Amino acid sequence: MILKSEIHNISLVEKLIDEISAEYKIHTDIYGKLLLAVVEGVNNAIVHGNKLDREKDVVLEYQVTDKEIQFCIHDCGPGFDYNNLPDPTLPENIERTHGRGIFLMNHLADRIEFNDSGNQVSLFFNIA
Repeated sequence: MILKSEIHNISLVEKLIDEISAEYKIHTDIYGKLLLAVVEGVNNAIVHGNKLDREKDVVLEYQVTDKEIQFCIHDCGPGFDYNNLPDPTLPENIERTHGRGIFLMNHLADRIEFNDSGNQVSLFFNIA
């Protein structure tokens, strides 16, 4: 799926997750994790990666096996240092309006991987 970097395109991601969940009979607990983590990843790609530039695309791919489902989200931005993020649970960061997305994705997905530059994230969810 290729999306223009516009927030309203998040609804297309939600629809895709619904369709995948129905087709592969994904358990509701896993569905909730998929929905939140993938929407957060795409939102980050649109807002932080592509800076809401509708000329830049976000690419969302997925692959389903017997044991897991993988989502890969790629933006056109320069990336970021995913190894050096502030902890959103520390008192000095609690009231910040940004900075929880990666933390959230890490806790919802069974595994998360970034490419070297940080402009592509892969989210893995165990389904078996």
